[in-house]
Amino acid sequence: MADVSGGIARDEFLIRDAALLKDTVHEAGALALSLFRTELKRWTKGASSPVSEADIAVNDLLEKRLRSATPDYGWLSEESVDDNSRLARRFVWIVDPIDGTRGYLAGREDWCVSVALVEHGLPVLAAVFAPASEEFFFAARGQGAVLNSLRVHVTQGAELDFARIAGPKPLVERLRFSEHEIILHPRIGSLALRLCRVAQGSLDAAFAGGQSRDWDLAAANLIVQEADGNMTALSGDALVYNRREVGHSMLVAAGRDRHARIVEHFRRQPVP
Repeated sequence: MADVSGGIARDEFLIRDAALLKDTVHEAGALALSLFRTELKRWTKGASSPVSEADIAVNDLLEKRLRSATPDYGWLSEESVDDNSRLARRFVWIVDPIDGTRGYLAGREDWCVSVALVEHGLPVLAAVFAPASEEFFFAARGQGAVLNSLRVHVTQGAELDFARIAGPKPLVERLRFSEHEIILHPRIGSLALRLCRVAQGSLDAAFAGGQSRDWDLAAANLIVQEADGNMTALSGDALVYNRREVGHSMLVAAGRDRHARIVEHFRRQPVP
């Protein structure tokens, strides 16, 4: 195994980083939970994205802990100013301090802390923590995915039970095979958590519209893959992270057979 720094092999680094990631995301989740359902300063960035002082506090904690322990790694977070020096780094932390801020501020429990470590554009470690429901998802490449230390797996098969599919209804309706009304699974505000529901088997498939960013996807992507699922663009193209442009097109996550069926459908009938 090639060394990455100071004579320490890559695998040793990833063991160290896995422990660091677990501890730090647990701490960040505890901070977010301590501020949950309290009076918070809040504002809007861009056209309509809500931000609160909780988002910033959790981001600051994650950045301090992770960057001080891994100063040679790059950093990409929804709540940090982007630094293009990350593009030259082999390893990059990709962070969403609170994914599902709208739900968080509304007092709902469908939010999480989402952090991935990416190597050459592909996630190798991932943690998604929903502290309000005490759910901690973790994955390391090649080692499977766990929820609270218990292995998780996607559901098998290729059938489409729309009550077990989550995502934008106009997109999912393009899978319609009859005139019956499509009744979707109730909305899950956090995209990362929505995708992790596929990994744990409580959803058969999940879609995302074309507004997602690296920090929404990278951690959940690895968790789905390590739960024996697949997550790609609707075209079937693999997702690559830590590029100059961090936006992604519409995508789907599901078990491998169901994913293949959905991708084939959209290849025959592409979304305009």
